Amino acid sequence: MSIRNFTQQIISELMHNSQYIEDAELDEIIKSIRQAKHIFLAGAGRSGIGVQGFANRLMHLGFDISLVGEISSPHTKAGDLLIIASGSGETGSLVALATKAKAAKVNLAVITMDRTSTIARQADTVVMLPGVSPKLKHQGVDITSIQPMGSAFEQLCFLVYDAIVLALMDELGETSATMFERHADLE
Repeated sequence: MSIRNFTQQIISELMHNSQYIEDAELDEIIKSIRQAKHIFLAGAGRSGIGVQGFANRLMHLGFDISLVGEISSPHTKAGDLLIIASGSGETGSLVALATKAKAAKVNLAVITMDRTSTIARQADTVVMLPGVSPKLKHQGVDITSIQPMGSAFEQLCFLVYDAIVLALMDELGETSATMFERHADLE
């Protein structure tokens, strides 16, 4: 099969998987983002790379954000928000972060494939996106993928992050031009 055909199959999978997106869950995460004093974001592996892109766009929207583990990340306070991207919801380091955040009275949101995962059970807000992964214990929906491991989930995350940004732009009256004023100039 050609690369173009593989690409079209991936896009078809993502279109199919997007039907499982719950607007109410996304409305909740938007509400949490808007109410947060400071937003921390975390993820591991490819999910972590995607959440870094989301953090960047939230900063462009004017939110105070930090990536967990960065040297400039401040101390948490009650009323802050931690957003964790974890397909399985069971990654040890992220489970530990979730537990620590909850003990510090930080609101917790998770983007995951498993509503019953350890992180999801601690979360105030759960966004379930479908995907396939050998690490997944409790499949949320019955789907398949031609792609390896968690790729379908990770790709859908990135698209959903951008959709959240578009919704926030509408709510906040932001445009690409106003956001660009916050874009890095020391690159």
